[in-house]
Amino acid sequence: MLLTRRLLLSVPLLASTASAPAADMAEPRQVVVISFDGAQHVAQWKRSRALAERTGARFTYFLSCVYLLSPEHRALYQGPAHRPGRSNVGFGGSTEEVAERLGEIWAARQEGHEIASHGCGHFDGKDWSVADWTTEFAAFTRIVRDAYAINGIEGEPEGWRALVEDDIRGFRAPYLSTSEALFQALGEAGMDYDASGVSKGPATAPMQDGLRRFALPMVPEGPAARPVIAMDYNLFARHSNAEETEDRDGRFAERAYKAFKAAFDEQHDGRRIPLQIGYHFTLMNGGAYWRALERFAEEVCVMPDVDCISYEDLNRRLGEGADG
Repeated sequence: MLLTRRLLLSVPLLASTASAPAADMAEPRQVVVISFDGAQHVAQWKRSRALAERTGARFTYFLSCVYLLSPEHRALYQGPAHRPGRSNVGFGGSTEEVAERLGEIWAARQEGHEIASHGCGHFDGKDWSVADWTTEFAAFTRIVRDAYAINGIEGEPEGWRALVEDDIRGFRAPYLSTSEALFQALGEAGMDYDASGVSKGPATAPMQDGLRRFALPMVPEGPAARPVIAMDYNLFARHSNAEETEDRDGRFAERAYKAFKAAFDEQHDGRRIPLQIGYHFTLMNGGAYWRALERFAEEVCVMPDVDCISYEDLNRRLGEGADG
């Protein structure tokens, strides 16, 4: 496990000329972490991977395991304190849709993106026990690992099971709802980090009991610059009371873009604390927030001193920056 609270991003900028000040050469790179919760719709898998190809970004996908169960197999999942076959977010659709989703997950991993866990049924586990969370984690591993066999899908890639059992080391709780029982269960499961926190602004990620604690920041947004969590759903709730509204004049997309860009500029011009942004595969308010994200990523992820990377890569950098 990584054992530091210190934020020291590696790979300093190279000076463009021999006369560049020494301070400039030591300046850390600006990191941006963009993640997606749920990771359901195949079209959004393709769209996000295309965005990464255009910009060089690498994303974290927090996968809900129910999306790898076609409806006839839904009873194979039972969330704590729920009947078998229950989920707050449905299931994976037809066998063909599940197969296509599995292909997208594998392709994304081969391209350098991170696959992480969002649990299974998207239940609020704030009152769950350690044993409850352990059951949920075990269901996630079993369903994702065995998804090809469960759904009768041929062509399981060599290395799929190793991906599930060895590479999935991060978690974000549904509704960002956490508890000490969750953190204990994550530690016992050997996870490297949790990304369910919320901070007043971009913040360094501490280690606590062997677990890195990442947090989505509150960022100023809108004419009154009121803080909002840097996540598409929270913008959706603010802009339209979480009711689908067509963004006819582009106002929602513009506000979202400006909020992200201002938060980025503050760090890029200042302390260079990593900026974390959370998204879903749902197109809220006519896709306004995805358009804002694409505009933002296309502008900042290509900058020579900016790295748009996954949580696993940031966690690795933080560990490499440790003393001892």
